[in-house]
Amino acid sequence: MLREPAKVAQWHGWDYDGLAEEIRLIFFSPGVTEGQDHRSLTLEDGDTFLLEPGPDGTVVTVERGLPEPESEMADWYADITEGWISFLQQLRFALERHPNTDRHTAFFAGTPSDGQAIADRLGAGSVGEPGDPYSLTLPGGQEITGRVWFRTEHQLGLTVAQYAEHGDGLLILAEQPVTEGVRDEPSSLVIASTYALGAKALHSVWDGWEAVRRDHYPDADPLVTSALGRTGKPST
Repeated sequence: MLREPAKVAQWHGWDYDGLAEEIRLIFFSPGVTEGQDHRSLTLEDGDTFLLEPGPDGTVVTVERGLPEPESEMADWYADITEGWISFLQQLRFALERHPNTDRHTAFFAGTPSDGQAIADRLGAGSVGEPGDPYSLTLPGGQEITGRVWFRTEHQLGLTVAQYAEHGDGLLILAEQPVTEGVRDEPSSLVIASTYALGAKALHSVWDGWEAVRRDHYPDADPLVTSALGRTGKPST
């Protein structure tokens, strides 16, 4: 899942026109080095993936490299760390729940019109701890159910029964705080990963999130979604 571009695309980031090139630059540039024991992968920016045996399987961690203090990347350091948290959780979910099923995603990020955190807006702020069940009705009327997948200071991950034909999908809600040199106002971010949904169900999910974006995040770009094939079904 770290050394094959098609597999990296099942957990890294979200689907958009530039994802393949992003994956190539991050994971397959000439400066990327793999450990002799095949248990580490160091990227050009110094970030290192480590694979270690754990009691229930393999533990994957990322050790962040340190950017030059005056570089542009120093301003984005916290955002990139949060991104790796999201993406490693997506990796864990893909391996444990959908190792052989392609994902299809919806994404948006923007400043809330009233400053409210995305989890609070959706009624998800108090859903509980990892493993706890939840049931929510989103602002557009869609009902989602599942369990808490992970929770950190700035992120909440929820499994969603309605996001997969078999099993469940994953919803990540993240807050991006004010950061000097990056943003002057707090921002919210949503990544919805679905699996094997038909076109009608998939468009229903996407339409619901586009309505949330339009009504509450007016400065955000339109929802970014996976491409569809000629049949109207998700392309792979």
